[in-house]
Amino acid sequence: MKEVYIIGEIGQNHNGSVDLAKVIIDLVAKPFEEDLFHLPIKPINAVKLTKRDLKYELSASQMSAPYHSPHSFGDTYGAHREFLELSDEEHYEVYLHAKKNKLDFVETLCAPGCTSLLKLFTPDYLKVASRDLTNLPLLEVMAETKIPIIVSTGMAGKKELDDAVETITKYHNNLSILHCVSQYPTHPDNVNLLTVKYLQKHYPEFKIGYSDHTIGIAMPTAAVAMGAEIIEKHITLDRNMKGTDQAGSLGPDGIKRMVRDIRMMERSLGEEKIAIVEGVEAAKHKLERSIASVSDLKKGHVLTEADFCLLSPGDGLKWAEKDQLIGKTLLQDIPKNEIIYSNLVQ
Repeated sequence: MKEVYIIGEIGQNHNGSVDLAKVIIDLVAKPFEEDLFHLPIKPINAVKLTKRDLKYELSASQMSAPYHSPHSFGDTYGAHREFLELSDEEHYEVYLHAKKNKLDFVETLCAPGCTSLLKLFTPDYLKVASRDLTNLPLLEVMAETKIPIIVSTGMAGKKELDDAVETITKYHNNLSILHCVSQYPTHPDNVNLLTVKYLQKHYPEFKIGYSDHTIGIAMPTAAVAMGAEIIEKHITLDRNMKGTDQAGSLGPDGIKRMVRDIRMMERSLGEEKIAIVEGVEAAKHKLERSIASVSDLKKGHVLTEADFCLLSPGDGLKWAEKDQLIGKTLLQDIPKNEIIYSNLVQ
């Protein structure tokens, strides 16, 4: 059973608070149990934060533009972004909390200067946001660290992806590619999950996954059924909290349901074969049909196909085995509509 690597993207849903980020980690780090079969459910594998260098984020006019959204944390967009930004030391504090909870830590870096936090700790993965897939200078700086890299394709065609892959693989091949659609939320007509298969076919040397921006949990589970090895989804403490990403994220119940369904899908995929599994034997015995008597049959009667019908239970001979009965003599009377077992003939 191959385990899917599930990343819970906190992103900016910490609203500028280390303590809130820690609470979200505490929420998603706990194993739990599936209700019906009481199967243990392993929680998500990793959490992800985003690090920006505001000097290289937006144009001066955009940074100084008034920002009066209900989700604003500042009078200008620059002030809003600054409020949400955690320092290198705060990222390290969240990293340590993730490790304490046995979770991996993924860091999205949005500018070369953001690598300053690598002086404090080494994330398990670096993430390239969809918007930066064409930011080849940034990709080069990230790849030079030799830390495994995950890229999202939300704004890319094949050429953009190939350019990114070429840039990164000059330094290492520890690369994962996530199908993604940068529409928030993503309309069902635009999801195109078959891109997962396309990426598997055209980039077989890399792990392929899916970064989801749809509403609900159906698409990540479906992506796993198609072979996605990594799933990324925004997570939060409360979808009604202030913040532009909160409403499109999964809250506590949604996180639990998504992880449960993905872990159940892992177990359910099985092997590429057809077989009677152990758990089916009881149903097979109870429900499958066996050869039975179409009328009252007397001891000494020589059986013909005209004597047969098919009835449950399924512990007798099947129609494909009728030759084991045809031409045989009954050792005892058999009433109508009873199974003709092989020990009743000679």
